[in-house]
Amino acid sequence: MPTNGLHQVLKIQFGLVNDTDRYLTAESFGFKVNASAPSLKRKQTWVLEPEPGRDAAVLLRSSHLGRYLSAEEDGRVACEAERPGRDCRFLVLPQPDGRWALQSEPHGRFFGGTEDQLSCFATAITPAELWTVHLAIHPQAHLLSVSRRRYAHLCPREDEIMADSNTPWGVDALITLIFQNRQYCLKSCDSRFLRSDGRLVWEPEARACYTLEFKAGKLAFKDCDGRYLAPVGPAGTLRAGRNTRPGKDELFDLEESHPQVVLVAANHRYVSVRQGVNVSANQDEELDHETFLMQIDQETKKCTFYARTGGYWTLVTHGGIQATATQVSANTMFEMEWRGRRVALKASNGRYVCMKKNGQLAAISDFVGEDEEFTLKLINRPILVLRGLDGFVCHRRGSNQLDTNRSVYDVFHLSFSDGAYQIRGRGGGFWHTGSHGSVCSDGERAEDFLFEFRERGRLAIRARSGKYLRGGASGLLRADADAPAGVALWEY
Repeated sequence: MPTNGLHQVLKIQFGLVNDTDRYLTAESFGFKVNASAPSLKRKQTWVLEPEPGRDAAVLLRSSHLGRYLSAEEDGRVACEAERPGRDCRFLVLPQPDGRWALQSEPHGRFFGGTEDQLSCFATAITPAELWTVHLAIHPQAHLLSVSRRRYAHLCPREDEIMADSNTPWGVDALITLIFQNRQYCLKSCDSRFLRSDGRLVWEPEARACYTLEFKAGKLAFKDCDGRYLAPVGPAGTLRAGRNTRPGKDELFDLEESHPQVVLVAANHRYVSVRQGVNVSANQDEELDHETFLMQIDQETKKCTFYARTGGYWTLVTHGGIQATATQVSANTMFEMEWRGRRVALKASNGRYVCMKKNGQLAAISDFVGEDEEFTLKLINRPILVLRGLDGFVCHRRGSNQLDTNRSVYDVFHLSFSDGAYQIRGRGGGFWHTGSHGSVCSDGERAEDFLFEFRERGRLAIRARSGKYLRGGASGLLRADADAPAGVALWEY
């Protein structure tokens, strides 16, 4: 499979939470730092960078300012350095409970404090010098073993998660990171948690919780006994090995999980490449040859479709569509038009893709009719995490409403029917729209919502009223936006 944008390692961004549950914040004014924020937003997001030529030392860069945290000899801290100097070097010392202690490498003192009283002058580690790592990336991704160069996926036949797949194809390759009690769990696509002995369990018990560690930009998962997850044996079964220090076998990359979709044409058959290079609507089953990886270009908002057989859909002579392109070009880009429960695709020749009488797809239509409309179904998000501009979507405590500005997230369950999605939350209640556009999560009956994939990694959700879901000023989820843009777009 060509890389060509298909495999993007996620840049690990995170927040640091102190002992009083406040986030380390880099302020624009005076480049000061404090620990006053109750939630994780832009000013609270940091990136860990290795110090070139120094194995142990790391740099902490503010994602918001693009500047580096520094600690002077007298303990004063700031986030002012545009280029990292000697005072910007820190040692990360993981503690048994999963928290970090940050020690100035040149001065040997520890960084901590509360509110705006932060310093790097402590000679010993107390609770005030301990920080919890809270990942700021979207928690649904693919997990790649660094040593084996294979992807982790659920193997239902063996009832295990194995790192033995060359490509992260299908719903089984989706891993969701669950953050709770200052640790992380690995959740499979069927909502089970990976225990350190390799078993999959339904509850996030102690042996299914891990401490995150970073090494050279890679992730390691340490269990409650101080051992690390690694692929074991010929099949690469994920479980804790013997090592108490992370080596190459214990390191993983997180890669962006692009949407994988199936399309159904007007003849009620799946679009497929099963019978050769021609893209045709001729299959009754939804299997690998009927699944396509969909990517949206950030600039043009047009999309590509990549087949597991190794080629992009491309426009060929006389308007035909074949899955033969190995590189993205103008002919592999399609403009999506959202038409309620259906979608139409316009090719680079300005014509719409239609289903011909023999089932083959061709971009030969000037107008959209029944043969130009397709049902598009997202298959690799059976469980869903949504993040907007202000934070994650989460159940509001003591209410049937949903917050949109939380640092923590809830996992929702997704089902599909005739071009629409039904969303189920905690306790099995369905999302539904109430009075004045409010969105509630305690419905006894499913309500249909339409998903429109508008940007790379972001979708718009349309309610039955025709309005789009957005995060309101009060932090509540509401269906009252007229356009699918800005606050009405959700990372998924």
